[in-house]
Amino acid sequence: MKIGIIGGTFDPVHNGHLAIADEAVSRLALEEVLFVPAGRPWLKADQPVTAVAHRAEMVRRAIAGSPCYQLSTVEIDRPGPSYAVDTIAELRRQYGTGADLYFILGWDSLSELPRWHQPARLIDLCYLVAVPRPGQAAPDLDSLEAHVPGISQRVILMDRPMVDIRATDIRQRVALGQTVDHLVPEPVAQYIRQHRLYLTGQG
Repeated sequence: MKIGIIGGTFDPVHNGHLAIADEAVSRLALEEVLFVPAGRPWLKADQPVTAVAHRAEMVRRAIAGSPCYQLSTVEIDRPGPSYAVDTIAELRRQYGTGADLYFILGWDSLSELPRWHQPARLIDLCYLVAVPRPGQAAPDLDSLEAHVPGISQRVILMDRPMVDIRATDIRQRVALGQTVDHLVPEPVAQYIRQHRLYLTGQG
């Protein structure tokens, strides 16, 4: 079984996340994709983050029409900071050794992998599927290999989709009273309006 994993703050989940999942399913013949909202993202410890219940519910609504897309609360259910290696290890326990895990991340995140918690252990547990970001150079695999030996054999570099949607911009648009209907799935846009998320001083 081939399982894709997309982790993130999802504040909010947007059309770019879904486009990446769609492309990964098509290119890698994934049978399932897990969307894993971060509980306490350690790289954003100094930034305000919307309550996890809202972020998880937005993911749930965004993927409701896609049978092979699933919400995983593995990071929400675990106390403490959210480290990718702990998440992948837990999913490995859940799915067993018969499943191939494909951790989907951006080119920019892959370039920062040596800073991550236990990167060598991470690449033992899964493949890394790196997707492009506009304006971001492709990761230097030779440099990564020098810091994390063996990583070049565990990385799949994708050249699409080229998605230029950022959650930061979505939050700013909402705060300014601008529409985000073209940036997020309609159920997510409705949820943001209903719960008055991302308005100044709220969320």
